[in-house]
Formats: sequence, C-alpha cells, structure tokens
Amino acid sequence: MTKHTSRLCKGYLTKKESDGAPLLCVWFQVVTYAPFTLFPSPVPKDTFHQALAVQTHYNRLVDRISQDSSFLEEALATTIKVDDFTGRLFNIYRHVLQEGKTQSIVLGLNRSDYMLDQNGDGSASLKQIEINTIAASFGGLASHTPNVHRHILKVAGRLEDSKRILDNNPSAGLAKGLAKAWELYGSERAVVLYLVEELQRNIFDHRYVENELWKRNIPVIRRQFEDVAKTGFLDQDKRLFVDGREVAIVYFRNGYMPQNYTEQNWEARLMMERSLAVKCPDISTHLAGTKKVQQELARPGVLERFFPGEPDVVDQIRATFAGLYTLDMGPEGDKTVAMALAKPDQFVLKPQREGGGNNLYGAEICQVLEGVKQSTERMAYILMDKVQPRPVHNYLLRLGTPLKLSTCLSELGVFGAYVRWFTFWPTENYCIKMW
Repeated sequence: MTKHTSRLCKGYLTKKESDGAPLLCVWFQVVTYAPFTLFPSPVPKDTFHQALAVQTHYNRLVDRISQDSSFLEEALATTIKVDDFTGRLFNIYRHVLQEGKTQSIVLGLNRSDYMLDQNGDGSASLKQIEINTIAASFGGLASHTPNVHRHILKVAGRLEDSKRILDNNPSAGLAKGLAKAWELYGSERAVVLYLVEELQRNIFDHRYVENELWKRNIPVIRRQFEDVAKTGFLDQDKRLFVDGREVAIVYFRNGYMPQNYTEQNWEARLMMERSLAVKCPDISTHLAGTKKVQQELARPGVLERFFPGEPDVVDQIRATFAGLYTLDMGPEGDKTVAMALAKPDQFVLKPQREGGGNNLYGAEICQVLEGVKQSTERMAYILMDKVQPRPVHNYLLRLGTPLKLSTCLSELGVFGAYVRWFTFWPTENYCIKMW
C-alpha cells in the first residue's frame, strides 16, 4: 500500500509518494467573499454628514503636512530612533529631499476611519480612529455593498428600508484621482503600476478601481517589489521604466509593513521615490499618516500651524480627535505610562504599523508598558483613549463561521482623493483638486 503526504506550497497542492516518485503539482485557486454584515449598520444622519464635510479638510491637512519637512522632522524625531521601519522610510524621505523632488504632481488617496463615542449624557460624538494614507482599501468592495444590502432587505420584506440605502461609489472617485494624475503626467503610453503582494487576498477590491481606469483607456500593470528591482530603471530624465513600460503612477497597494521589505525591496522603493513617476502616496504623504503624527496633531496649536486664519476648519478637525498621548521620555511620557497602567481598559496602545491587528488593549497594555516603561523602546508607541461605541446587533457572514446574531462594533470609513500640481499661472503657484 502506497502512502501519500500533502502540503500547501505557494498555491499548489503537492503529493509525493514515499518511494521517491516524481512530485505531482496541481494548481488551484480559492475564491471566496469578503466578510460582511447581512444588514446595513445605522449611522446618525448628522454624524454621517459631519464625517463627509471634514474629509476635505483632512485631505488638505495631510497634503500640507507632507510639504512641511520641519514638522515631519520634529514629529518623528524620537520615533525614528527606536522604530527601524519608520526610520528606514524616513531615510528615503531625507534622500529625496536632499536630491530634490523630481515630480511636482502629488496624488493622495486616503481613508479616514471613525467610531461613534458614547458620551455620559447618552449622546454620541464622531471620533477618528486613524487616517490611512497608503493602500487605503475597500473602496472597490464598498462600491458594491449598497446593492447587496438593498437586495437582502427586499428579500427580507423590508422594501421601504431598501429604498433608504444611499448610493456609494468610492471606486469611481479613487479612479478619478488616478486618472487626473495620469493625464497630468502627459504620456498616453505610460502605465499605472499597481505595486502588489505575491498572494493578494483583496484582489477584487483592486480590480474594481482598476476596471474604472481601463474604461478610461488608461493602461494598468500589476507588479511586485521584486519585479521593480529586477527590471526597473530610471533613464536620464528619471522616468521610471518597469518591464520596458514607462510608469506614470506607482500606486502602492503594498509596502506599508516591515515584512514587505527585503534590502532589495528597499532599494526598489528608493528608486521609485526618486523617479518622475507620480507616487500614490509619495514618501512624505506615507509618513504623514503615521500614528506619531496623529498624536502630535492633537497638541495645542499644531492644527493652527497648518490652517492659519481658519479657526472653523481647526475646530471641525479637532472635534473628531480622541485623546492622544505621547510616550516620549520625560515627565509627560511618564505621566502617560502611569495613566495607562492605572486604567488600561480605557486606552489603546498603538505601534507605528498599518494593516490592522497591531493595537494592544487591556492586560496587553500592562504587559508591554511594564517591560518598556524605563526604556526608549516605549517611544515606538502612542496611547489613545479607547472609543466606546454603542454595540448593534447584526449577522456576520464570514467563510467557515456559523451564521448567528452577533454584537457588532462598526467603523465609518470616508475616502478622500486629491491631486496637487504646480502651474505657471500669474495669479497662483499651484492647483489642488479634491473629491
């Protein structure tokens, strides 16, 4: 009797007989739906419109931070000493600044995430959890969610409720920003380069935005860091070529976590940042979305630095801030440590990471801070008030999970897109267009 063993190997199911027979490889693909709620989650109308209204201000804020090198140096000075990943990104930023930026077109596609914090009097206030300035996802999938929920409500006999579902098409808005930047680049032959992972779990979210570009006859290619490292180069004008194709836009859907980088990949990132291609985001906009910058913006007077003479804008943005606290060495940071250890369930400990699943809560906060409270390692984190949203009941659909009524905590994500470019008009030195 012949025995067989099976293993999973980069998308292959492999079988090998025990007597050394040739390895049999069978290619397979698994496609499933993204997790979602069976019914839509309610959001108060006033709060919803507040989130939409403040998004344009957040677009402007991120863009202005990205242009303020002294602020980025000050805000991240301690973080880059203890967090190697942020330090490597900042080294690229310094390199580009010293060499001089090649491209004046700036494209920002971001997503600001909120929760509704329950106040003592029963009211709720909109509080920002974070702003994502790189690889902001789910714009594609969210564009199709309204029709899913409308259909489900109709099947459930709730026709009037189905008519209340708002239209939502962020994939078209994100593609509009990409299309404008591509047009400004000025070459019909140049491509939009999606920088992606080898195994992409969220590919359909990508494809919806990509298809919007193809509808506009904008060519798109998908490549990994390794492809850019092997086939990419800059010509004498610093135009970026990958696989022989000129690149108008590098759209980073990868590159926001340390595990995305080898030394070769770091070199590829530097080459792309030095190039004439529009980067989405460029390195300064990537840094503007770090947790440390989020915390520094909450300090008194910092928002006024970016919006002089615009107190209403400052008030609208500041109203969305939760409490944010430094863990830098010194009395202020010591106070933050003591506060977190005394009441850990009231806070969230955040490292300088994107991609989800990195934050620490409750007993985890105590475990980490007890280990680093006397060390500069604590400067790699910030502390934030834990937002207390009101739970709602819904059914969660996730592969392999039984369908049952669950208690859910929801975030509201608002996308923003902007393009900034310099002009030679006598009356102004640049234009910025937002969606």
